Amino acid sequence: MQFKFSLSWWQLIAWTTGLGLSLPLGFLIFESLQSDPLVFAHLWETVLWDYIRNTIVLIIGVAFLSCVIAMPLGWLVAYCEFPGKKLFSSALMLPLAMPSYLIAYVYTDLFDYAGPVQIALRDAFGWQSPDDYRFFDIRTLGGAIVMLALVLYPYLFLIFKTALKEQSHKLVQAAESMGNTPVQSFFKISLPLSQGAIAAAVALISMEAMADFATVSYFAVSTLTTAVYDTWFGYYSLTAAAKISGIMLLILFVAIFIERYSRREQAVFERQTQLSYEPLYHLSGGKAFAATAFASLVLLVAFVVPVWVLGGYAIDYFEQAWNSEFFLFAWQSLKISALVSVLAISLSILVVYFQRLTPSPASLWPGRLASTGYALPGTVLAIAILLPLTTLEEYINLWLEPYDKAPGLFLSGTLFAIVFAYVVRFYAIAHGSIESSFSRISPSLDMASQSMGRSARQTLTSVHIPILKRGILTAGLLVFIECMKELPAALLLRPFNFETLATHVFQYVSDEQLELASVAALFIVLVGLIPLYFINRSMEQKH
Repeated sequence: MQFKFSLSWWQLIAWTTGLGLSLPLGFLIFESLQSDPLVFAHLWETVLWDYIRNTIVLIIGVAFLSCVIAMPLGWLVAYCEFPGKKLFSSALMLPLAMPSYLIAYVYTDLFDYAGPVQIALRDAFGWQSPDDYRFFDIRTLGGAIVMLALVLYPYLFLIFKTALKEQSHKLVQAAESMGNTPVQSFFKISLPLSQGAIAAAVALISMEAMADFATVSYFAVSTLTTAVYDTWFGYYSLTAAAKISGIMLLILFVAIFIERYSRREQAVFERQTQLSYEPLYHLSGGKAFAATAFASLVLLVAFVVPVWVLGGYAIDYFEQAWNSEFFLFAWQSLKISALVSVLAISLSILVVYFQRLTPSPASLWPGRLASTGYALPGTVLAIAILLPLTTLEEYINLWLEPYDKAPGLFLSGTLFAIVFAYVVRFYAIAHGSIESSFSRISPSLDMASQSMGRSARQTLTSVHIPILKRGILTAGLLVFIECMKELPAALLLRPFNFETLATHVFQYVSDEQLELASVAALFIVLVGLIPLYFINRSMEQKH
């Protein structure tokens, strides 16, 4: 009876978490179905189709360019031996630590008409005005695609590289023994076997591209993400913003459905499950030089140049950038990120443990519901968070108004809104990592603990938590860094006169004065390198 009673509490906690974290999505869908004949109809008849077209082009362009960059690099690192391979295997993940708006600012500064590149060209060739030559405009939709691909390709690089290493080399060798070249064996063997991993990575990249606000806003590219922001603050129509958010969700769900439907009858079975570190090909001469040069060029453009430029700004403007504001905003960012990490990890442990206690299809639903927030872009998430909070505030204020005790915006106007939004958005990261770590713990440990008279709670705290320390650390770091970099939700939900490092840096980026926030920008990048180090170290130790 004691175990059944405790089990009911696990069930209550799990379902409360699942329903609570999915509540904003439910309110968003409901609000998007409400009538708003003026604002939304005006947008529909004028600019909304351009926003939709730009969003789709952005998603397809970023996904395609990420494949062009990541798949050759993944194949080279997984199958080939060439100079610098060990370095590139880890270093090519570094651009993930770079917020997209920072790299966008750096290359805009370099390639604009008044930038050093065009000045050098004019001096070298004697050009006097823009009419004398043609130079690409980086602040366009194409430029946004390039900037986003440079910071998002590592998702596909890591997943594709791992998928190739998990494949049996004997299949590739057998294909080559039948007369296939390495390129032919790649398209006939390696690529089909990795299709599921590639699709998952491309779906993640597409979600991140659609969710981007800072880069497209800085480049003045109109997408659905910027449309939500402009509708909210320009027309003050929460319903119209919710309808645009509904269109974004529809695009997302259609893309996921197409990806899964295309693989509905595919099944791949392999004997080999451990990573293979023996190279299939030893490159030499021109091929080795080309491989090293390609990897070096990508790393240089995506990470080294931006960090070098930011470092130069930080040195030149150190006195202006190293100030009390930096320390205040850094403390506020660290405080919120740490709190959200603890909350996300704690909730995910409780939900996943409930799944372990009651293994059934129904027990998976709380975790699935709680993870739906990760699909919401930051601007959409802000709308989704405000809807239930303002509704609750309205009812409480009406109830307490006769007593002259109406609290006002006691939820939506405080840090609670940001913390709640971050937990909703990044819970899925913690859940996935904790669930993966739990799956590697043998059920026999639970049985042994129960046979010794320990309750479910005691088993969790004394048996599982110590084993899960590594997974908890990894998940906590990932959530922490995502919170440090999150921009649109913070911009829209922050209380008056409250800044995080991300909003602080973006304000200077928008004013073309990143130099004055260069120390804060470098701090965000350097902190972002921490989880990448632990992830690479974890993979090396695991295999």
